[in-house]
Formats: sequence, C-alpha cells, structure tokens
Amino acid sequence: MGLIASNLAVTLGRRRILHGIDAAFAPGRVTVVLGANGAGKSTLLRAAAALVPVEAGAVSIEGVDVAALPPRDRARTIGYLPQDAVVHWNMRVRDLVALGRLPHGDDDTAAVARALTATRTTGLEGRHVRDLSGGERARVLLARVLAGEPRWLLADEPLASLDPLHQLETLALLRDAATRGMGVVVVLHDLTQAAAIADEVLLLKDGRVLAHGATDRVMTHAHLAAAYGVGVEVLARADGRRVIVPDERL
Repeated sequence: MGLIASNLAVTLGRRRILHGIDAAFAPGRVTVVLGANGAGKSTLLRAAAALVPVEAGAVSIEGVDVAALPPRDRARTIGYLPQDAVVHWNMRVRDLVALGRLPHGDDDTAAVARALTATRTTGLEGRHVRDLSGGERARVLLARVLAGEPRWLLADEPLASLDPLHQLETLALLRDAATRGMGVVVVLHDLTQAAAIADEVLLLKDGRVLAHGATDRVMTHAHLAAAYGVGVEVLARADGRRVIVPDERL
C-alpha cells in the first residue's frame, strides 16, 4: 500500500497551502516532488512526517494514519531531512549521526558506520558540527537520518548546499536506498537531476497536483510550462539521459 496522501489539506496561518492532495508513493522507488516556489512541496513533506497539522484528509502508511502513530514508531518509520536544518548543539559529528538511533533505543555502531560511509563523512566524524562547511553539514545531517534505517526517507532539497560531486553522490545514495527497498520522496529544483533519478514525479502547482506519474509522462513541455511559467528545451544525450533547460519566459 505504501505511503498515501488522501484529500490532504493544510492551512498555515490564514493561508491554505495544500488543497485536496491525492497521491500514492511506493516503497523501493524514488519520487521527486517538483513545482515552483510556494507550490507546497515542503509543506507536503512536513505533513507526511506529521510535523504540521492537517486540516482535512490524512497521510497513511500501510493503512495507518501517520499522525496516529506513537512518536517513536513514527520516527522509526519516517526519516525526515528538512531544508536548512539547524543544529543547536556543537557536538562531534559521530555523536550527531548516532542520534539517528534514538528511536530504536540503541547505539548501533554498525548502522552509524554505514551511514557515515554512505555519505562519505567518515573523515569528519571527529570534528565538531559548527566547524563544518554548509555542504559538509548537509551530508552529516543526511547521515543522521540514514543511521535510523527508516522505511521512508523524505528529503527536502538535499542537494541545495552541495558541490557538483557531492550532488551526484547524494543522488546515487538516494537511488541505492530505493534499490534496497526504502521509499524515497525528495524535493528537487534542478529539472535535469530530477529526470535522471526519478522513477516518478509529483508536480505541484499552487498547492494542487498538476501531474503525477512516470517521469517521462510528467516532465513534458506542457506540464513544465504550466507549473513554472517558462518554456523548456529537452536535449537527449547519447546515453539516453535528458538535459532540461528553461529557455524562455511565457
């Protein structure tokens, strides 16, 4: 059954952010959430992690309302990586990553080591978090989420502060997580990167679903123009991958 949003509506302050979202996400697949600024992408992920109140509808996993799960069970099930996460304590990297094991009530050193290795942060484990660059900190925070070995990974713009090499490595890491059976839902802004990694795409506009399905069916000229207000040029590489370039304002 996977993770399902049913008629999901969220209002923050006096503004309705999400309007009746219906979407189903499958484990073992990478779903990329796309849309212009303010489309509701981050709010959708936060609602899926039960971090914002839901005005109507629900998000469920295997038929169980996420908001009804005990906090520890929810944390074991969903790993949420927010955009621009703040670390309030200047602890060592290894100790921060080990916090990902708290929902399990253990300090599984093997799981922590795997997360450090996967994110290529093993060489940082003795350093203090506040001494890291923005990109290093982003990779460490991803390691903390992975150390918890959740069934679902919800990542909000995990590439934002990374250099090109670490962007590619993070995309490969997300793909590997899905291959191992984890459900991955990730917000991206780069259309070419989205096309490269996504099994399916959820395209939002003004808090509503504009399109949802297989990547090549959603990332069309018409859909992207409607979502972003720009024309796009789709270039095919020799290896079959697509490069998507915004080329004119509509």
